[in-house]
Amino acid sequence: MNDRYDAGYGGDQYEIVGYDEYGRPVYQQVPTQPTAQQHYDPYGRQGYGYAPQDTGDSGGAADTGRQQPVAPAYDPYGGAPAYNPYDPYGTGTQGAGSTGPQETGPQGAGTAYDPYGQAATSGQQPRVAEQTAYIPQQAGPAGEARAHAPQEAEEPAPPREQDAQGERGDQGERGERGDQDDQFAFAEEPDGDSEDVIDWLKFTENRTERREEARRRARSRVVALVVVLALVAVGGVGYLWYAGMLPGLSAPGAKKGAATVTGAQKRDVIVVHLHNTGKDGTSTVLLVDNTTTKRGTVVLLPNSLALTDDSGTTTTLAKSVDEDGSSGTRDQLNTVLGTDIQGTWRLDTPYLQNLVELVGNIEVDTNADVPDPDTKKKGTTLLVHQGKGQTLSGKTAVAYATYRAAGESQNAQLERFGQVMQGVLRKMSSDPTGATTTVQTLAQILDPPLTDKDLGTFLARLADLAKGGDSGTALLPVQTDGTISAQTSDSVVKEILGGTAKSPDAGSAVRVSLQNATGVKDDTEKARVVLLNGGFTFLDGGTASGAQAVSKVVYSDAADKENASEVAKTLGLSAGAVTKGTVSSGADVLVVLGQDYRPAAS
Repeated sequence: MNDRYDAGYGGDQYEIVGYDEYGRPVYQQVPTQPTAQQHYDPYGRQGYGYAPQDTGDSGGAADTGRQQPVAPAYDPYGGAPAYNPYDPYGTGTQGAGSTGPQETGPQGAGTAYDPYGQAATSGQQPRVAEQTAYIPQQAGPAGEARAHAPQEAEEPAPPREQDAQGERGDQGERGERGDQDDQFAFAEEPDGDSEDVIDWLKFTENRTERREEARRRARSRVVALVVVLALVAVGGVGYLWYAGMLPGLSAPGAKKGAATVTGAQKRDVIVVHLHNTGKDGTSTVLLVDNTTTKRGTVVLLPNSLALTDDSGTTTTLAKSVDEDGSSGTRDQLNTVLGTDIQGTWRLDTPYLQNLVELVGNIEVDTNADVPDPDTKKKGTTLLVHQGKGQTLSGKTAVAYATYRAAGESQNAQLERFGQVMQGVLRKMSSDPTGATTTVQTLAQILDPPLTDKDLGTFLARLADLAKGGDSGTALLPVQTDGTISAQTSDSVVKEILGGTAKSPDAGSAVRVSLQNATGVKDDTEKARVVLLNGGFTFLDGGTASGAQAVSKVVYSDAADKENASEVAKTLGLSAGAVTKGTVSSGADVLVVLGQDYRPAAS
C-alpha cells in the first residue's frame, strides 16, 4: 500500500498520518530532506516503526518486498526508548499500574511512538496541525474544528500490521464515501425553505397545466364550431338544391320550391267530376300525389279538352262526362294525357256542401263577389265577398266553386273550384282512419274500383302535403280547338302527370268558324264553349262589321250539310238558319251569330 500522494505542484509529497473521527485519512507533507538517522541496533533491529527485513548480519530470510513490523528494543546509547506495552503509540504515558517515568527520545521529552513507523529515532517529524493537509480536489471537512479535532488519548494497537493496514484501507473508503455524502448533505436534510420551493414548483406546474388545458379546450371549441358551420353550409346548399332554388340547377318550367328529381317517379292520380245539380254543367280536376317528390297538385282540366271516344269520334271532356260516364272518360283522359288514373270520384254539389261542413268550413282567398243564387233580385245580397282568408261554409263554398260571372271563361270558374278543393284538403284529417271516416260519413256510392278506404287514405296523404305547403294548383293549357300543344303542356303533362300529350287528329272533328254579329262581345265566348262541348273544333272568325238580326249557319260542301244542321242545333238556332254558301278556308261550317241568338243559361 502506498501511503504517499504526489500532488503534482512543485514536487511536494504527502503521506497518510492517521484518520479523523469521521474515518477520513489525514495527510501531512513529507520533508524534502530527512534530518534523522537511524541508530545502530546491536541486535539488528531498527527502533520503533516499520523497516524492511535485513538479511545481512542477522542471517534472516530474504526481503519479502514489504515492510515488516520491528519490535522496539532498548537502545543502550539512548537512541530509542524501551517498548512500553501500555503505550503503543509512544505518547510517553504509562499503562495501568505503571509509575515509571516516560521514556524520551533524542528529539526531546514527550516524543510519541508512531505505529506507522514515524518513531523519534527514524528522523520523522511529529504530526503538527500546520502540516496537516487533504488530498487536492477532495472536499474538506465540514468545519475547521472538525478537521483539527484532537484524537483520542488512547487507542488500542492493532495486533498485527496487516490488520492495521486493512483497517486503514476500510477507513479510507469510509472517509471518501463520507466526503461524498457531505457534498450532497442538503438532499437529505430538507428544511422549511425547500418545502416552500416544492410548493411553489407544484403551484407553477399546476397553473401551467391549467393554461395548457384551457388552450386545448379553446382549440377543441374552435374546431367543433368550424365543423358545425361547415355542416350547416353543406346542409343549406343541399336543401336549396333539393328545393330547386339554386340558379341554373332547377328544371325548366318547374315551380319555385319544387324538387327536381330525375328518373322514374311514382304518382297516384284520381279524377274528380263536380256535377252542378242546380244547373247543368260539370267541372273536372285531377288530384295528383307524387310520392317520389312528396308533392301534391290539383290539375284543372278545361271542358273544351278534345277527347276521342270508343268509336273514334272526337268529342270534348264535358260531353264525354255527360254521355260516356266515369269509366269511359277516365280511359279517354289516359289516352290524351298519357297518364294512369287509378279512380274516379263523382262529387255532386250537395256532397261538396256536406264535405265542407264535415271538415269544419274552409278558408279561401276569393277573387270575386258571389251573389246568393236563391235571391230573386240579382245583386241585392252577396253570399261571398271578395278578399283574402274568407271563411266559407258548405253552401258558400258550393256557390263560389260553381260561380261564373258574365263574360268570364269556363277556366275562371274552374279555378274557383280548384281553390275550394285546396281548402278542403287543408282541413281534411291527415290520419288515414280519420279521412276514411269522413268519406264514409258522406254516404256516397263510389264508382268502382275506388273504395272508401282507398279514397280516405289518398285524401289523407294529400292533406298532409297541403298542410305542409307542398301542394299547388295547375291549369292544363288547351288550344282553341281543344287540342294540347306539346310545347305548352310539358309543364303539366310531363312534369306533373309524367305523361305525353296525344290529342286527336285535327281532321277528325268538324271545324266551325264563328263570327259574332250580335253586338255583344261575350256571346263569342259562350258560343265557343257550347261548340267545344258539342265536340266541334272552334275557329275564331272575329267580329262582323255590323249587327245582324238573324243568325246563319253556312256550309259549302253538300257532305257538310248534316254537320251544319248539327251545329245549328247545338247553338240553339232554328233549322231554317242552315244554308249553303261560301265558307272561309280551313273551316267546314261558318256560323254568323245574329241578335236572335240566345246563349245557354250558365
